[in-house]
Amino acid sequence: MMRRLLSETGQAVVASTIFLTALLGVAAFVLDVGSWYRADRDTQLAADSAALAGAQALPYDPGQAAALAVTYADENRGGLAPGGIAFGSKLVANDTISVALTRAAPGFFARVFSIDSVTVGAKATARAGNISQARWVAPIVVNEKHPKLIGGGCPCFGQATELDYYHIKMNGSQTDGAGSFGFINLIQGSGNPGTSDLGQWIQKGFDAYMPIGTYDARTGNPFSSSHIKDSLDARIGTEILFPVYRKIVGTGSNAQYQIIGWVGFHLTGINVQGSNEKLFGYFTQVIWDGIQSETSGEPDYGVRSIELVD
Repeated sequence: MMRRLLSETGQAVVASTIFLTALLGVAAFVLDVGSWYRADRDTQLAADSAALAGAQALPYDPGQAAALAVTYADENRGGLAPGGIAFGSKLVANDTISVALTRAAPGFFARVFSIDSVTVGAKATARAGNISQARWVAPIVVNEKHPKLIGGGCPCFGQATELDYYHIKMNGSQTDGAGSFGFINLIQGSGNPGTSDLGQWIQKGFDAYMPIGTYDARTGNPFSSSHIKDSLDARIGTEILFPVYRKIVGTGSNAQYQIIGWVGFHLTGINVQGSNEKLFGYFTQVIWDGIQSETSGEPDYGVRSIELVD
């Protein structure tokens, strides 16, 4: 009787040991699965970011776009080979970049099952597109006929230029202020904004999406207030987004600007003395907060927004 009891007790211990070993093995494997899931998620985030990094150079320089994507991936645990990059076109040639990352995710506890690692992969696609609406816009408009925006080889970026203030009342019904700039009310149909509002929009940009359309001119001379000078001084050395206008409709307090797009401007200096106010700087390509256009008909002044599309 005693031998039978000892035998049964020994069998129970062995069974319990086997059960606990199996349970620990399953628990360990579950921990590894959780680790692999996190690795998969991190790889997807890296793929998204690499695609967005590459899109910054599109559609102008696919080679630079590929280099940016690889550099970003390499700085974040790698996994992106040149063969994992492809370019596509939606509205213009090479406006889209796709990346595919693969990485080895090590197994720790799973090695008891002879699983040293698993391969995780992720794909992402980003597009750089012209915009139909822009955010953080300054209330300063420039004429599409500026010599650096029109003509052979233009828009011409990075070339020093100047903008002359266009006095609507002084120029009467003249609608062609080529090379000029003016002020507009970014809130359609809300009257004449004060210089404090204009100054805030210059310093921080207009906190709403501005669509293409017709906008009231800001009449009077805003430079009579220190708000404008101080705000422009604060923006020297930075990029500002200016709406581009095609023509002025109406005169005086009824004047309106027909906005057709936007252009980045790097401000290097100002002159607000007398009645010949000027802005100095150069037009530049910019990545901006905007709503991408679904058509290819808008003028292209080098303003792009980038976003994930897959």
